Amino acid sequence: MVRRFVPALTPARARLALLALALGGFGIGATEFVAMGLLPNLAQDLLPGLYADSPTVANARAGWLVSAYALGVVVGAPTIAALAARFPRKKLLLVLVAAFTIGTVASSLLPSFGLVIAARFVAGLPHGAYFGVAALVAASIMGPGKRGQGVALVLSGLTIANVIGVPTITYLGQVTSWRIAYLAVAAIFAATFVAIAYLVPFQPGDPDATMRRELRAFGRIQVWLALLIGAVGFGGFFAVYTFISPLVTEVTRLGPGFVPVVLVVVGVGMTLGNFLGGWTADRNVMGSIFTYFGLFVIALTGLALTAQTTVGLLGFVFLIGFAASALSPAIQTRLMDVAGDSQTLAAAVNHASLNLGNALGALLGGVTIAAGFGYVSPTWVGLTLCAPGIALAVTALLLQRRRVPEPALAPV
Repeated sequence: MVRRFVPALTPARARLALLALALGGFGIGATEFVAMGLLPNLAQDLLPGLYADSPTVANARAGWLVSAYALGVVVGAPTIAALAARFPRKKLLLVLVAAFTIGTVASSLLPSFGLVIAARFVAGLPHGAYFGVAALVAASIMGPGKRGQGVALVLSGLTIANVIGVPTITYLGQVTSWRIAYLAVAAIFAATFVAIAYLVPFQPGDPDATMRRELRAFGRIQVWLALLIGAVGFGGFFAVYTFISPLVTEVTRLGPGFVPVVLVVVGVGMTLGNFLGGWTADRNVMGSIFTYFGLFVIALTGLALTAQTTVGLLGFVFLIGFAASALSPAIQTRLMDVAGDSQTLAAAVNHASLNLGNALGALLGGVTIAAGFGYVSPTWVGLTLCAPGIALAVTALLLQRRRVPEPALAPV
């Protein structure tokens, strides 16, 4: 087999390549989270009859758009990662970004609630595979011993999107329409395509990868535990974040113009948490998971008790964003530690588990709101989901200390 020569990158070129990868994360953060700030706008436009009868029920139903995107991630991440592990990573990234662009444009143009749900599902399909492959490329560029920081750098685009992109695009959607907001997101993906094409160096895929080898990761108990920690525990963040807009306007009694401010506060927390989580994950993965889960519980409890006050709202949504985002690189690094040779799948499927939490949190939060428990009730849902997340982390640690041997995957 003829292998293409990959020249060493200069520090400046390496930084530009990492920036291009992070720009993709920025676009993903925008397309995933902009619905939260524009949820009432989406409900009013796509469900006008239901909104006229009951804005609360319409807002809860519009939360299905968040769940649809998340389910797309759950389906797409393992499927694409297992099928495409051999493909050259740069070319695969370009295909994934093109798919994001098309899916986001479709989301902005389709006329009905059902069709937009379908478009959001399609737009979510490349999410996990992009982050998985981009994390492997970033780790390769950064060098040995810095996997957690490489993951965090790619995820930094997503967290910074919550500081700059999501609030800005939310404001744009409020003063124009949510459809214009999604077209702006599509433009970010188009810019990402160009940046990756010109700045990211060629990287080969894994020539020895097969679907069977990648799927072998699912025969490991520790892989399932890590996935469940993310899926269950992380649901608490999305239970709160999905309904952040009506929480601000209906519970704290602030105007719609204050929603972008709250989104900035969440985004700053996410950005700081992401970088600290990547740094601590390179030093003690399980210790990081337990520490940030503890902080997450404190933050959710605080928000549930003080959401009626501006200080309580801002302080505790900052901590929720910080703790949840710090958990992400720790969980992804843990998956890469326990997945053996199935690194492409492990790097991608983490985002499937987190978005399963996204779908679960948005769904359960919407159920409690529709049942009449109010816009604070998703915070209690999130707190409830933390308990099994922590229990699963304890189980993983106990099995690790007992050195329980991993079973082999049955032949397929």
